[in-house]
Amino acid sequence: MGPRIGPVGEEPRMSDKDTKAMMSTEDIPQGKASPNSQDLQRSVFYSIKFFVLCHSLLQLAQLMISGYLKSSISTVEKRFGLSSQTSGLLAAFNEVGNTALIVFVSYFGSRVHRPRLIGYGAVLVALAGLLMSLPHFISEPYRYDRASPVDMPQDFEASLCQSKTLVPDPTPAPSNSSCSSYTETQHLAVVGIMFTAQTLLGMGGVPIQPFGISYIDDFAHNSNSPLYLGILFAVTMMGPGMAYGLGGLMLRLYVDIDRMPEGGISLTSKDPRWVGAWWLGFLISAGAVALAAIPYFFFPREMPKEKHELRFWRKVLTVSDSPVSKGEDSPSEQSLREPLEKQDGLVQIAPDLTVIQFIKVFPRVLLRTLRHPIFLLVVLSQVCMSSMVAGMATFLPKFLERQFSVTASYANLLIGGLTIPSAIIGIVVGGMLVKRLHLGPMRCGALCLLGALFCLLLSLPLFFMGCPTHRIAGITHEPGNLPGLEQFPACRGNCSCPLDDFNPICDPSTHVEYLTPCQAGCTSRVVQEALDKSQVFYANCSCVVGGGPVPAGSCDSACSHLVLPFMFLVSLGAALASLTHTPSFMLILRGVKKEDKTLAVGIQFMLLRVLAWMPSPVIHGSAIDTTCVYWAQSCGRRAVCRYYDHDLLRNRFVGLQFFFKTGSLACFALILAILRQQDKEERTQVTVSIPGLQQQQPLVSGPEKKPEEFRA
Repeated sequence: MGPRIGPVGEEPRMSDKDTKAMMSTEDIPQGKASPNSQDLQRSVFYSIKFFVLCHSLLQLAQLMISGYLKSSISTVEKRFGLSSQTSGLLAAFNEVGNTALIVFVSYFGSRVHRPRLIGYGAVLVALAGLLMSLPHFISEPYRYDRASPVDMPQDFEASLCQSKTLVPDPTPAPSNSSCSSYTETQHLAVVGIMFTAQTLLGMGGVPIQPFGISYIDDFAHNSNSPLYLGILFAVTMMGPGMAYGLGGLMLRLYVDIDRMPEGGISLTSKDPRWVGAWWLGFLISAGAVALAAIPYFFFPREMPKEKHELRFWRKVLTVSDSPVSKGEDSPSEQSLREPLEKQDGLVQIAPDLTVIQFIKVFPRVLLRTLRHPIFLLVVLSQVCMSSMVAGMATFLPKFLERQFSVTASYANLLIGGLTIPSAIIGIVVGGMLVKRLHLGPMRCGALCLLGALFCLLLSLPLFFMGCPTHRIAGITHEPGNLPGLEQFPACRGNCSCPLDDFNPICDPSTHVEYLTPCQAGCTSRVVQEALDKSQVFYANCSCVVGGGPVPAGSCDSACSHLVLPFMFLVSLGAALASLTHTPSFMLILRGVKKEDKTLAVGIQFMLLRVLAWMPSPVIHGSAIDTTCVYWAQSCGRRAVCRYYDHDLLRNRFVGLQFFFKTGSLACFALILAILRQQDKEERTQVTVSIPGLQQQQPLVSGPEKKPEEFRA
């Protein structure tokens, strides 16, 4: 960590290291005298270990609330009538707020009260979580059968076949009594609230990780800092998995669990109209963030630097042959420290700059860094990988729901229990391979290439693992006509069926699905009561052989068992993709000049947000929308998609993943080719000057490593 540089006009001040060294005798912030050593020992807020514990819990809760929307994306779509493109844009707005403030946070560095600013950011995250759940409370109760009048029980007579002599013919016009200016205004307000909440969620998360990491690194013992940061990241990596697990639990509950209609509901979680309690997860995770934020308002701006090395950690370093025991930075330590160094590194590009001067000089340094071929190719490969991860994290639950006809709860549990742990294992294994095998740049490039190659190969079987499209009367056979008006016209010719109703039933003998009982010509409804739930059947159906009864809900899929092999391949591919994380990161650290290292990491994270995490969910959502075969209509506008072409959905979703993986593989191949060419040139030079010195220096070598090995 270099010295902090103040703005122009600020008088010279003592460096952070000198300040920390004199904390026992000098004044602490806010003009209060530093407490004596006994007071420091009694106060838990002067313990860096307690700060590590608090920050681990805070980042865990923050990542949980940030990832929770992805676990309930399909539920939010159904509840508020959103397309996948809109929901993808909603998920991307988290990164918009984050990217908007990251440069300013980088400029201010440690000039602020870091713990207190972390607390303010956490409070903003908690408020954003509460705001995200607000649409549930200001919206009317969810009506899964919109055709039912207010005074009629849902899912009853409105969906049945009624004679045209009693009910006038439905008109194709999408206007109905429920469409009003108030309804549309309320819809726009709900969507606007969610977009605002996502933006605030990203803004609140900006100071949490960088300030927390730098605070730990400043006041922990030099030998203990890698251990503390390793514990921090190990705990926080469980956040996304817990988000999917929380989503799996919450979506089992009905959305209006706080205002259930009289007589209950006749839906089950397998019904396509089921909407889970998506809002409850935001309340729980927001409460967790708020509780985790409390201690930060009691931590001091600076605390005495930790004096003693942990005993068991000293033994580990003694028996280990890692560079840490030799007083050098290991790859793991450097990879942990770089994210915090990038925050101050942007300030260090030019001393004594004002904010305006800093913003003016930043583009020139950015272009200089991007001209480096290894850096540019590594960042492009990570952009491709991150685009793949962002799209999968956002829409994989929905894909599993639609493709394999599983519930949203089960899809989230599969992702949280299989894919996320596999990715964590891949990151850990990649770091261990780099450290224990002392991999050089060539071998790191080869490891990245192999990981990307096998990840790509595992994607090929996914194109063929899926379920066929449901047979829906009036849609799959005659997709160009109005639903139900051309398929089987004679059998229900005397029925007047609402065009905007959705209450699917399944004919088990033919596996044909009807949008409503009216579409099947059903005139009666039967409810079979059971101990724990009730089953709805429809009878006297003129379009069904034998007249029924037929069960309510969509037809069961004959290939739902393929979801487990599919998820096994996806999880294995995630582990192999994560294997490239640490080696590619080390290529950046060793591939640029020392003075540009911290800036390069900052640029890397910024480009990943702008080029991958922001556009990828929108791209995936748009691709998913193109596979829809039947859209629900709401007040004349296209709302949520009811049915997809499964083959087209699988080919386009997996195809996008395959495209990004191919781009990453191509970048790693070019990196390896450049490294081989540079290695060949350097071997030739070394052979001419000092024969015999042709051994490649490992990535974990000391400061004597020269960046010229990566010259263009």
